[in-house]
Amino acid sequence: MGVLRVSEHLPPCVIINTVVQVLSSVVPEKVHNKRLKQSSRNWVQRQINDPYVAMAKASGYRTRAAFKLVEIQKKFGVLKKSSIVVDLGAAPGSWSQVASTLCKQVIAVDLLDIKPLPGVHFIRGDFLEEATVRLVVDALDGERVDVVLSDMAPNSCGIKKVDHIRITSLVEAVYEFCDEMLRPGGAMIAKVFQGGASPDILCNLKRRFQTVTHFKPTASRKESPELYLISTGFRSPH
Repeated sequence: MGVLRVSEHLPPCVIINTVVQVLSSVVPEKVHNKRLKQSSRNWVQRQINDPYVAMAKASGYRTRAAFKLVEIQKKFGVLKKSSIVVDLGAAPGSWSQVASTLCKQVIAVDLLDIKPLPGVHFIRGDFLEEATVRLVVDALDGERVDVVLSDMAPNSCGIKKVDHIRITSLVEAVYEFCDEMLRPGGAMIAKVFQGGASPDILCNLKRRFQTVTHFKPTASRKESPELYLISTGFRSPH
């Protein structure tokens, strides 16, 4: 399939309908391909029917996940022109894309490689390792971070309790990163799973931030268990 060119001056509804029509005319052959597993056919069909997939393609975002941050920003206004942002687990880079259009500086960190993005400084590494943290500190050049983003999620094993424990451990690691990097008044946006943060996590976050809110963007699929913790007004727990 060739590259689809859509005028940026068209209304969003027209862009969505145009892209969906093109996708629908091309992909059904794959959907009905008997060699594909049922799970693969379901995934392809879901992509066809998902307006955010079409919007991402039309807008030049790497994935539909960009619209989750767009919606969070619209509601909470966390990202400012003067903001320095660290995006943890950034691959493939959609959240960094959004942040780079709104903020002063964006540092993206991931174990996976990310194709270059304008206005984004990429560091390949594990943010839990000291060597990676040093690279982040070097990139900050003496500045503190205004916003820490995390759209990370551990690989799901399908057992809800185990998955919840894994995402909880990840959130703990993110707010501990914030302890070292965030400036007073800073913010953290992090993914959790259905049921939200555990009482212990909430307690620890409320020690660190003035406000902690659960939020599910409409761009998040209904069947997805994900929620986002929007934590603002950072104060050091030490």
